Amino acid sequence: MLHLEQCVPADPRFPLSGPELMEIFEGLAGCFGLEEWELSLRLVDDREMAEVNGSFMGCLGPTNILSFPGGEGDWLGDLVLSVDTLARETRLYNQDPHEYTVRLLAHGLLHLMGHDHGPEMDDLTDLAVAAVRSDPEASITRIFPSI
Repeated sequence: MLHLEQCVPADPRFPLSGPELMEIFEGLAGCFGLEEWELSLRLVDDREMAEVNGSFMGCLGPTNILSFPGGEGDWLGDLVLSVDTLARETRLYNQDPHEYTVRLLAHGLLHLMGHDHGPEMDDLTDLAVAAVRSDPEASITRIFPSI
């Protein structure tokens, strides 16, 4: 189950409303075998993301998404997504807004599952994006067994 905290107004170009995000997370949960897990998603602006990034990661400035693994019970962890960075990177990388949103959320979930950056994580992200994008009504290809 997704716990959503929206700290900034939703940009209508991106699938950031509650129902849209639930659909994305249901698809990703199906891919990753996370149907029974809970997590939170906090949507913030670049100012708040820079504060979180500095406080917890020791990095200057905003980033697109941060993952904070849970570890207790069925709590997978917390994701923080900068809506400002999402919009900026979508334009910069000439990405489809929906697909890039799914890509960042899949990337964040993979971090919560213990994956680090690298070719394997990139491949898993691509597979998840393709599965969620293909047909939201179709059954989702499971990449991992339930964890």
